[in-house]
Amino acid sequence: MNPILSALPTTVFETMSQLARETGAVNLGQGFPDDPGPEDVRRKAADAVLNGWNQYPPMMGLPELRQAAATHYKHWQGLDLDPATEVMVTSGATEAIAGALMALVTPGDEVVLFEPMYDAYLPLVRRAGGIPKFVTLTPPHFGLTEEALAKAFSPKTKVVLFNNPQNPTATIFGEADLALLADFCVRHDAIAICDEVWEHVVFDGRRHASVLGRPEMRERTVKISSAGKIFSLTGWKVGLVMAAPAIMRVLAKAHQFITFTTPPNLQAAVAYGLGKEDGYFDGMRADFQRSRDRFASGLRDLGFTVLPSAGTYFLNVDIAPLGETDDVDFCRRLVTESGVAAIPVSAFYAEGAVRNVVRFCFAKHDATLDAALERLAHRRPR
Repeated sequence: MNPILSALPTTVFETMSQLARETGAVNLGQGFPDDPGPEDVRRKAADAVLNGWNQYPPMMGLPELRQAAATHYKHWQGLDLDPATEVMVTSGATEAIAGALMALVTPGDEVVLFEPMYDAYLPLVRRAGGIPKFVTLTPPHFGLTEEALAKAFSPKTKVVLFNNPQNPTATIFGEADLALLADFCVRHDAIAICDEVWEHVVFDGRRHASVLGRPEMRERTVKISSAGKIFSLTGWKVGLVMAAPAIMRVLAKAHQFITFTTPPNLQAAVAYGLGKEDGYFDGMRADFQRSRDRFASGLRDLGFTVLPSAGTYFLNVDIAPLGETDDVDFCRRLVTESGVAAIPVSAFYAEGAVRNVVRFCFAKHDATLDAALERLAHRRPR
């Protein structure tokens, strides 16, 4: 067995979800919405299965989807992309991340990671032979500092894996952060793999800015997006990858020998969806923001310290004011005693550097959120 993978424990997501199933708890752990997603996009996929092409699509993706992606990102983020040479379709963003690491990292290269981080990053970096170097972000604001970057970057830095908006912290890194990161990448001749799957799930009037849009980063950035997050269809696993041609040629070779293609009916539906009017995207954000505010208000009324949430499906709470010092133990008691499943944020750190933050998913129906709040009101963990 490969020790990098065989030594991995059961993920905290599966552990908490299993406990939720066993106890009948309200599951606010895993990040998926209750809503089935936009009906017109789903109908487009169904029609494409019945009446469209169901054999191998082009390895790089359907031309119509690649063109739709270029048009979409020109409109929303001001990016000028050649759909023929700078856009590729993958079977989800995680495949895109894995392929990018395999394509760009050779054994011994250093890879800068920002923790807390999506749980797939670290094993994928190690499987590619990379040496992880951590920038540890801390609550309540989880901000970047020049000092922290200076400690992580070195002459051996090859790749930076950067998630913005960030899961699990619900942080959006602003213009000053992106400029600081770009400066370090240019100085150290590093490539930025930018996981931007939450780019449309941003609140309070914010608009996402891609690292790929910075002139000094145009030739050294891989932008990764997710149709599953854009359309609240997390099971679809359709990823979009954008990079300059010299990088894309190598990324395409990795993709060819991982999944090769992505279901053509889903690609056709995503191409249609990316062309939807601005009102769809604005309305989607407004709906999630309303759920965020509803749940945050309820948590505060119950005495929880709620941390800022600028994007994603997540709210974090600081449990230290409750006298709690172990988020894993707190989450276990939360699900077994209170009937609500959440995720300990320490699971997103390589060595659990922060143990006082718990993550809830608010992308749920009002009835689901209200049921969770009612349980927390009457059965707070001991």
